[in-house]
Amino acid sequence: MAGWPNLSDLLSDSHADAPVGLVGAPLAAGSVTPGRCDLAPALLRRTLRRIGRYDVETSLELKTPVLDRGDVEVGVGTIEEATPLIRDAVASSVERHALTLLAGGNNAVTRPGVLGLGLPLEKVGLITLDAHFDMRDTSAGLGNGNPVRALMEDGLPGTNIAQVGIASFANSRDMHADAIAAGNLAITMNDVREVGVDRSIDRAFDHVKHCQAVVVDCDIDVIDRSQFPGAPGARPGGMAAHDFFRAVRRLASDARVWVIDFTEWDPPLDPTDLSALTAARWVAECLAGFEMRQV
Repeated sequence: MAGWPNLSDLLSDSHADAPVGLVGAPLAAGSVTPGRCDLAPALLRRTLRRIGRYDVETSLELKTPVLDRGDVEVGVGTIEEATPLIRDAVASSVERHALTLLAGGNNAVTRPGVLGLGLPLEKVGLITLDAHFDMRDTSAGLGNGNPVRALMEDGLPGTNIAQVGIASFANSRDMHADAIAAGNLAITMNDVREVGVDRSIDRAFDHVKHCQAVVVDCDIDVIDRSQFPGAPGARPGGMAAHDFFRAVRRLASDARVWVIDFTEWDPPLDPTDLSALTAARWVAECLAGFEMRQV
């Protein structure tokens, strides 16, 4: 768009040396609430042209090129079938880029995102911005409600997991007890309100300070449903969008963060453009945080 520098300017499939890579993972299989999360990566890309590059708060313009690595061809198979495909796509991106943005798809993409780092799990940290523990039982198979439990069963220690934005009346007693018993740090939505989002993210980083690399899972249902109606798991009382943006920027600014995912956006649930614009702003905040690494 002439005279309007926007995020789409930075995204290309020819930026071979770009420090940031974008991987689409249009996974819809295994959702607790069936929907069309598979449509999210394509709409995210289309909406980038509507987000500018200039940050009036810092007087800086985003400049980091992003290599669009395309979508993983997950098809309509199971999560079990899609997992190695997404893992390998993330691994390839991590090898070439300092930061990989993994655009889901449902929350089941988080597990292959972690596995794609290729590190022993005791060296990997996981920070989630999520209303849920994602600790549903795995005995019936993988789903979007159990990636954290599945990773723990893979060997990811609870002492490597910090969960920010956990909501009341959206989780079970057993999930909470299992998370705490394993050593997870659980920061509730009320905690975030009482101490602020900056201190909450500091606590999360402190919990995983012994880890070599960190994956950040942005399950968009952490945001209040009125501000992101395209998230089937979102409820009233969630995180304000401006706090979510602030958290993402702070998380992306740490060089130990190798992968940030964005999950649980079901575009048809929102007939307006509110959710799409919020999703595209997530990319801007990731890049703004990444550029803070160079300061």
